[in-house]
Amino acid sequence: MEEEEKPVKKLMPSRVALEEMKKKLVTVDHLRAANFEEFDDVDLAGIIQNLEEEVYDMKMKAESKNGNLEDFSNLEYEDWKCPEHSVPIRTDVRTFDFKALGRCMKFDVIMMDPPWQLASSQPTRGVAIGYHQLANQHIANIPVHEVQDEGFIFIWVINARYDWTIEQMKKWGYTFVDEIAWVKMTVNRRLAKNHGYYLQHGKEICVVGYKAKGQEPGAIPPPPEVWKKRGIDVIYGERRGQSQKPEEIYKLIESVLPNGKYLEIFGRRNNLHNGWVTIGNEL
Repeated sequence: MEEEEKPVKKLMPSRVALEEMKKKLVTVDHLRAANFEEFDDVDLAGIIQNLEEEVYDMKMKAESKNGNLEDFSNLEYEDWKCPEHSVPIRTDVRTFDFKALGRCMKFDVIMMDPPWQLASSQPTRGVAIGYHQLANQHIANIPVHEVQDEGFIFIWVINARYDWTIEQMKKWGYTFVDEIAWVKMTVNRRLAKNHGYYLQHGKEICVVGYKAKGQEPGAIPPPPEVWKKRGIDVIYGERRGQSQKPEEIYKLIESVLPNGKYLEIFGRRNNLHNGWVTIGNEL
């Protein structure tokens, strides 16, 4: 009895992939009213190029396997699935056109995890850093005002940049209102410890700022009632990949600011979430 022939996996042409990307944009509720002609100017050209590069890589891998596309099931791009209702924008944050994105949408929440430039000659005690670091000025140059008129900003900081970040938030027009501590846990729910300069570190800090139209500099507005009921300044979450932040921070933000328009800057693939627009060069 002849063995049943398995269907050969077909490569998705870049044109079809682009249509899939547009469907993803449309399915995000907060982007239904966006002007996609303007959004095309933001980074769809870059998305097309990235998709074409991915197709080219697939073809090269297929040729290296004598054209057997069935072996692709073990490749990373097959294993990884982009959340259906997320909007990833792969680009260099330093040169990204935030003004064009701001014409499409203003966001209620901005979260960023800057790739801080570490000054020490051995800042991680020999642990390799798998991403490019940016100087303070590159981070300060991000025009967050183009994508947020009023709302909250969440910034992950390291000890050496804590004071600088608070001052930079003020320059961007935000008032520091609170901070969130992420206590890192292992899969066995034990405290996960990382290298520190003096002491070992078992937590990371995310500072929170707020700005509103007509707000006086330094004025702290009263928190919405939902913050008092659902908000907490400590989260316990499993330590995962390098620079990967816990799921709990997204749940917290969406809990205290439900049905918002969410933007993450310096995101990576493992940061993508439904309902979020994510910008970064490693998507």
